[in-house]
Amino acid sequence: MCMSWTAEASWEGGFLSERAQWKTSNTAIMITTYQRIAFVFFFFFLCFFNLFSRAASSKVRIRQGDFIRDRQGETLVSDSFNFVMGFFSLDNSSSRYVGIWYHNMPGGAFIWVANRDKPINNTGGSIRISRDGNLVLFDGAMNQVWTTNVSIQNNKNSEAVLRDDGNLVLSNQDKEVWQSFENPTDTYVPGMKVPAMRKSYVFTSWKSATDPSKGKYMMGVDPEGLPQIVVWEGENRRWRSGYWDGRIFQGVSMTGSYLYGFTLNHDSNGERYFIYNPLNASDKVRFQVGWDGYETEFRWNEEEKSWGIVQRGPINECEVYNRCGSFAACDLSASGSPLCTCLRGFEPKHKDGWDKGNWSDGCKRITPLKADTNSSTRVTVEDDGFFNRRNMKLPDFARVVTTVDCHTYCSNYTSCIAYANVFGIGCMVWDGELLDVQHFENGGNTLHIRLAHSDLGDGVIKHRIVITSALVAGLVVLGIFAWLARRVKAKLQVSPVVSTASCCKNDVMAVFDASKSGDMSAEFSGSADLNLEGNQLTGPEFPLYNFTSISFATNNFSEANKLGQGGFGPVYKGKLPSGKQIAVKRLSRRSGQGLEEFKNEMMLIAKLQHRNLVRLMGCSIQAEEKLLVYEYMPNKSLDFFLFDPIKQTQLNWTRRIEIIEGIARGLLYLHRDSRLRIIHRDLKASNILLDENMNPKISDFGLARIFGGNQNEANTNRVVGTYGYMSPEYAMEGLFSVKSDVYSFGVLLLEILSGRRNTSFRHSDDSSLIGYAWHLWNESRAMELVDPCIRDSTPRNKALRCIHIGMLCVQDSAAHRPNMSSVVLMLESEATTLPMPTQPLITSMGRSEDREFYMDALDVSNDLTVTMVVGR
Repeated sequence: MCMSWTAEASWEGGFLSERAQWKTSNTAIMITTYQRIAFVFFFFFLCFFNLFSRAASSKVRIRQGDFIRDRQGETLVSDSFNFVMGFFSLDNSSSRYVGIWYHNMPGGAFIWVANRDKPINNTGGSIRISRDGNLVLFDGAMNQVWTTNVSIQNNKNSEAVLRDDGNLVLSNQDKEVWQSFENPTDTYVPGMKVPAMRKSYVFTSWKSATDPSKGKYMMGVDPEGLPQIVVWEGENRRWRSGYWDGRIFQGVSMTGSYLYGFTLNHDSNGERYFIYNPLNASDKVRFQVGWDGYETEFRWNEEEKSWGIVQRGPINECEVYNRCGSFAACDLSASGSPLCTCLRGFEPKHKDGWDKGNWSDGCKRITPLKADTNSSTRVTVEDDGFFNRRNMKLPDFARVVTTVDCHTYCSNYTSCIAYANVFGIGCMVWDGELLDVQHFENGGNTLHIRLAHSDLGDGVIKHRIVITSALVAGLVVLGIFAWLARRVKAKLQVSPVVSTASCCKNDVMAVFDASKSGDMSAEFSGSADLNLEGNQLTGPEFPLYNFTSISFATNNFSEANKLGQGGFGPVYKGKLPSGKQIAVKRLSRRSGQGLEEFKNEMMLIAKLQHRNLVRLMGCSIQAEEKLLVYEYMPNKSLDFFLFDPIKQTQLNWTRRIEIIEGIARGLLYLHRDSRLRIIHRDLKASNILLDENMNPKISDFGLARIFGGNQNEANTNRVVGTYGYMSPEYAMEGLFSVKSDVYSFGVLLLEILSGRRNTSFRHSDDSSLIGYAWHLWNESRAMELVDPCIRDSTPRNKALRCIHIGMLCVQDSAAHRPNMSSVVLMLESEATTLPMPTQPLITSMGRSEDREFYMDALDVSNDLTVTMVVGR
């Protein structure tokens, strides 16, 4: 019993002991857990406190009663934390400034400074909305240091916001009353609008790298002439970018896509301004006029976390303004030669100083011009001429004149001492000294310099040889043509009983004989395929009609049967005895096109078979009468409906898209699927015929060209086509390819969608339909382009896709345009991803007074097919 108790007591005591130990251990564990929980709470408290403190020190807007205080480290941030505005110092100085800089980007990239000339000497400064509604900076003694200083009516509703593009905006009742973008310091960032004709609006450099007060250099758009960027040192020019041609500044030596970000637009008041948008919206780019006088473009390198230099000017001695003085050219490409040389026909003003490298005085003319010569001292004076200097940065202070023939204009005005014909600008002339001229190793423009006859040298002899050779060649061609004409006439007189059809065959063959004997112009490309065809036009598949029967069918070519008039001649409706209706194109004796186009159309279209190409049924040739007989299109041409306010209502969305797709398939056949690759060169609304079912058919192949199987592009000295539809490289350089037709198709597509002619914008803010389309596209208002009579019934996505395709087709560079196979795929498959277009050059010349900068300097007619000879 005792032992039992003892054992029980011993067990119970052990149990109690273990229980006590368990309680003690559990209490320790609980204490440890509480500590951990407290630590976690403390950690989160610190995190949130940090966030709260940051939130408290950063504001997204300043309203009445709000402060941005330097001592508390408070800042104003943009919504997406792209930019910050606050107080800063430089180089451990006690001077405090208010500025805007990039968020979390090292390198001291300050894009704007408020009190650049009045720093605060301590950290007692603050920013707030004052009683008059302005944004004001105060020092520690509450003295006003800087203010937006604008007149505000309701001063209790002002608000300051820093936007994500870096623009500090002061608004009052939702109306912007002041913005930092209109009051810049030394830096330009994307989104700023820089007026093109106001010198007072410029960027001013810092005084030094650590002193943001105003320095001695300014940068802005030249207010005295054509748009170009200029850096001034006081009143003197230090550097200029060269002229704006609608795409680039031509005097800047740059590579890469960053060159193409600028556009020249107009505001609601008609004032022109430049704006820059990088091709990649995520790129951070800024332009700055440095304290040392250099204009620099920076781009942020995310991998290296630093700002890289994309472009800088002046980058070398030749870019320093007018380094060599007047009538001299600076040239870095000529190794071993002096940096500066006088232009042809000029000599140094001061020979001794020039030989020692003092070129600033420039050069003077060696021989006076004819207009400047005293007739009493010289018995006869031969006419002045022009010497051509290629690859040049064009001189400063040019003016633009509205003329087609720049050479003739400058020749007729004795004050004109040089000229240049520049794509995107037009005819540029100089009346005074030629300043700041530079020779490039590549690029640049050709400068035509007026010289006395004796200073032209070998150029005159070569010019005369070229003219003489051209005259002799022309006489030979005329002689051959006269001989062929007499031969044909003799045949007709010897065989009076031969039928008209037989005469037609003979004359057709005479036409081809003429082409083989050299009478045919070099403009006609005549590939080997033509010779292989042999007598394809004399077979039963190509009927030769009796002239009398065609005359009878058209009621003797009566005015009542006249369908229209083109560059080739009039077109008449006719009806054959079988009852079949035809359209007859009659070569006008006064036609500026004529025989070549007639031959061209016969040879090209005779073998073309496609539902979207008009069918040539035959021809008739008798003496001087030359006729082409086509299938009759009862609904006339596309322009008959498209540009008529009443008839265009018959072209609903479905009809228009069918017409667009039909034209695209017809062009694809010409470019890829036909036996001969054919470039149409005159695609326009009046050359699209509509059959009884409104199906489109491409017509008028008089200006078409044949390419070989592996040929992609060609060059011509005879530019033919219709202004408004001609691609830039063809109109200005004579270079054409299948992409030339793609450009014309793009213009036509935009016309079909909008119901407006490309040239109907000549007296509006936009210089063309292309400019208007880009303007709407760029502002996400592209649906406004669609013809109002069908806009409400048009599928939005499909319309926007068509406009997108049209913008791709009218890109300035042929390489950036799609080919017709891609266009057809884009039109027929919505699954195809479309690349983004860039702004076409023509959009930069928006208002009528600016036409001199672009092709409006020419006499543009939408319906007139023209021929322009381009000098080589």
